[in-house]
Formats: sequence, C-alpha cells, structure tokens
Amino acid sequence: MNQPFEQELQSSWQERQEYAEMMLPIIGKLYRNKSIEISVYGRTLLNASAIDVIKAHRKVRLHEGIKLRLRESYPILEAINSMQLAPAQIDIGKLAFDFHYGSAVDKTDLNAYLKDKLADVVDKSDDHEPQDVVLYGFGRIGRLLARLMIERQGQNNKLRLRAIVVRGGRDGDLEKRASLLRRDSVHGPFNGSITIDHERNALKANGSYIQVIYANSPDEIDYTAYGINNALVIDNTGIWRDRDGLGLHLKAKGTSKALLTAPGKGDIKNIVYGVNNSDITESDTIVSAASCTTNAITPVLKALDEEYGIVNGHVETVHSYTNDQNLIDNYHKGERRGRSAPLNMVITETGAAKAVAKAYPKLAGKLTGNAIRVPTPNVSMAILNLNLDKTTDKVAVNEFLRDTALFSSLQHQIDYTASTEVVSTDMVGTRAASVIDSQATIVADNRLTLYVWYDNEFGYSCQVMRVAMDMAGITVPTLPV
Repeated sequence: MNQPFEQELQSSWQERQEYAEMMLPIIGKLYRNKSIEISVYGRTLLNASAIDVIKAHRKVRLHEGIKLRLRESYPILEAINSMQLAPAQIDIGKLAFDFHYGSAVDKTDLNAYLKDKLADVVDKSDDHEPQDVVLYGFGRIGRLLARLMIERQGQNNKLRLRAIVVRGGRDGDLEKRASLLRRDSVHGPFNGSITIDHERNALKANGSYIQVIYANSPDEIDYTAYGINNALVIDNTGIWRDRDGLGLHLKAKGTSKALLTAPGKGDIKNIVYGVNNSDITESDTIVSAASCTTNAITPVLKALDEEYGIVNGHVETVHSYTNDQNLIDNYHKGERRGRSAPLNMVITETGAAKAVAKAYPKLAGKLTGNAIRVPTPNVSMAILNLNLDKTTDKVAVNEFLRDTALFSSLQHQIDYTASTEVVSTDMVGTRAASVIDSQATIVADNRLTLYVWYDNEFGYSCQVMRVAMDMAGITVPTLPV
C-alpha cells in the first residue's frame, strides 16, 4: 500500500472521529434538556460512543447505495440544537441524506428545510408532565426496564423510575439487587454508576434515586409515604395476569395504572406497540404488553398482510431458554420443561400465534404455532411459513420489508439485516421488536418463509417502554415522517 493512500485513509478516519466527538455533547444535551432523541437511519445515538456514531452512518450505504458523511449530518445536528422544539425522535441521517441528495430539496437554506420537515414540533412547548413509575419485580425484564429508564435520566425525563418492589429484605439484599443491575451476563455491564443508600433503603444510579420497597402483596404498599403519586406500576412478575389480580396494584395508595409484561387474560387489552396501541384510552387502568414473541411477529405479519394478504400460515419459534425451566433434570409441572435447559432442545407450546389475533384481529384463526426451547440464554427466532394472496419473489419481499423497517409507522418495531454472517449473539441489545434476516427469505409463488430474529429480553423491554409512555399520555413523534 503506497504512503499517500495510507495518509488519505488515516486522514479520512480522523475526520470522522472528530465529527463524531463533536456530535456527542450536542446529542446528550438535546436529550437531557429538550427530550430530543437523535438517531441515524433508525439507530439511536442516545448514550452512544464516537464509534457508535460512525457505525450508524455506515448503515446508510446499505439502504441508499452511497455513503453519508458525518460532515454532512453535523450541520443538521447543530441547526436542530439551535431551534425551539418540543420532544421528538429526530433522524438526522434521513434529514441529511434528503437535504444533500434528495431531488426536490432547496440545498441553499438549511434552516428553512428543517422548519418544514420538523414543523410538527417547531416553536412548540413541552407540555408533558413527568410520570412516576414503579417496577413491581426485579427479574430479567425488570432490570432491563430499569436500565432503559435510567439511561434517559435528565431534567426533562418523562418516565421517572421512583421505586422497585421485591420480596425479601434480608441482610445483603440491597447489595444483591445493585449487583444484578450493575452486571449482566448477557447484556453486559451497566453504563454508569450505582451506589447503595442503606439509610434510606434505596439505590442511586446515574442521578436517579430509586426506592427499594419490600412487600408480599401489591395492595399493602403506601407509595405516597415515599413521595410517589399516581404511579404507573409495571408488573413484571407474571404472578397476576387477570383483572382481579392486577387490580391489587390499584388498591395501593399512590398508584393510578398497571402494565403487565406478559399476556393478559380475560378482557385485558393485549397491546403490541405499533400495531394496536391506538386502542389504549385515557380510561384504561390495566393493560398488557403481550409476550415477547407476539411483539416480534405481529408487526411483521401486519405489514405482510396489508401488502400481500395472508391466507394462512404456521409460526415456529426457536426460543432461548428462560428462568421457568430447570438447569438440570428435575420435576416441572410443564411437559418436557423438567429436562435440563442448557443441554436440550425442548419442544413446547406457544400461544403467540393465537395471541396475534388479539392485537391484529384480521388474522384470527389463520395461524398455528409451536415452539422449541434451545440452549441459548437470549435471542430467539420466529420462522413464519405463510400462504399469501399474491404471488411474489424474494427480491420484492425483501425490498418491501427493508422499506417498512426504515420509512413506515413500524420502523421502531421492525429492523432489517442483509448480512450473510449474522448469528443470534449479534442481535443482543436490539431495540426493535424483530429483525428480518433477508438472506434467509424463501419465496415460491405465493408461499413465503421468513426468518425473524428477536431479542426476547431487550427488544421486548423497549416495546414495554413504548406502551408505558402511551399509558402515561406521552406522545413523541418520529421525524421526518
């Protein structure tokens, strides 16, 4: 390799690093002070590193065929920082690409362009009141929800984690809770600082003060004694799934609503955000965020049904083992689940295929489903075998799903990969409910087989957060539309 080329390569990389480093403080201030979350082609830059910013820009080439330079997106970010905006999720990648390469754009007036594209939030005030949140239970989903709320800590934060409720209270319990939040074998270390307040029985994390409450029943707690009022209680224990059981939360002093992180029973609304979240009304006090698998497949099925029509199909989930299974062979009330989870593939059932109809009734009675638990701790896959109303081909289906992932109302639910090398661990930490593996797509006339990855812990937790914001009446537009 000749020296001038090496120097050019090094100079180009240094320029990208410098622009990324200049972006980071602006991105942080925009979120903390204005609740403006910045992304690039759907990849959030909240708490990102300089390398994360560079990698997010590289994603643009995959979808557009040409690269987007950081020197092209940086002026967009600077201009946004100087504007008076209401809370929003703003994709500077899409704005920069459209401004520099769009066919119908006046490239001489950036401010006028941004005022037009961001008109929904320009010169508007932030009228969202913060919502107190309590996590009832502190297992896998509870701790990830805590991480998601803590990473958004700031003076303009809208979902304020005020307390966690657990059983126990023995010596050393606070240290154990803090350690489990600080370290995670799957999702890695907590991004920040956690300290223990023994005197007040609380945890302090990145400026968040989180009360730890010990209780055996939801209705025995007085949250107002801790300064918590009208709280949204997120129940991630799975112990109560009907209206009577979850109603115990509403009998506690200082609560107003309850959100279940499991499929709800009876007349409880099962919400898959992006599909039927418009069903949430101000009067709904108890809502379910459905299951991780239902959240993974329903947005994809809805998109496919609206584009091609689904006659019928079968959903097979290849699901990582969960805490409900045994580490070694032992008694279990469920069939086959008593066998060692890390050593076996275990055939079991899933209600996700039927549960799809609760969020998207058009598919009622059209799907069957089954599941295989496999020896991995996180990230699962749904294999959708569908008969469509229309004939199509692999290229057309993949192009449709790629565009859906980037430019539709389901862009936060569906992600897309064209990698030929991707495996399950690559999906850990995915914020979308599902990721289309386009290289594995199979199409024959009107028969479609689709492989859909999903982080059954983190991706699902992101969906729960979206439902929680909706229940709190916090609406944040994604721009540009």
